Parts: sequence; structure tokens; C-alpha cells
Amino acid sequence: MTESADIAVRKFQKELNAGTVALVLLAVLKRSGEPLYGYQIAKLLEAASAEGMAVKQGTLYPVLRSLEGQGLLASRVEPSVSGPPRKYYTITAEGEAVLTAWTDVWDRMRTFVDATLEGGRG
Repeated sequence: MTESADIAVRKFQKELNAGTVALVLLAVLKRSGEPLYGYQIAKLLEAASAEGMAVKQGTLYPVLRSLEGQGLLASRVEPSVSGPPRKYYTITAEGEAVLTAWTDVWDRMRTFVDATLEGGRG
């Protein structure tokens, strides 16, 4: 791959990640069934990620704060015996409703993109 193609791929990946990280975070928190702190979430995402698809912690925390600011997540801070206090996140009822809607949008978009890439109609 040429250097310009490599740059284009990285730009595309960054733009794609920007739109999907919030969806993935809500899904992880809903599936967990318990409050999680940022590092736990990062490790879960790392374990589930395909090669090159990891969510960087520098991206994770701003998105968590944004989702909390929108009322989609709630948090509480608890002391930690092994370091600084930890902020635990849970998905709110509003977050669950938004996750359902975003999942529907994602499914429709994925179907459209897959059909288009395969030469069919979206």
C-alpha cells in the first residue's frame, strides 16, 4: 500500500471509530449488568477487539464523559485500595433507549454498506 493510501485508511478508520465508540460503550455497559470503571471497560474492549480495532484510552474517557453529560450514563466515584479513586459507570434507562435506537440505525447502515460493497442494492 502506498503512503497516501495508508494515510487515507487511517483517516477513514478514525472517522469510523468516532461514530461507533459511543455505541460500543453503551453496549458493553448494558451487557455487563454491573458498574464498570474506565480501565475495566478498556480491557473488555481490548479483549473483544479485532486486530487494529482497539479503542484507545485517550478516546474512551472523553466519550464516557460525553455520554454521561447527555444523561445516557450515570457514575459514582469510589475509593480504591490500589490507587486513585475510581469512577464507575452504569447505563441509564435513557441510555438503554438510545442504545436500542442506535443499534437499529447501525443494523440498517451495516446492511446498506454490505449490500453496496457486494454489488447489490442497499
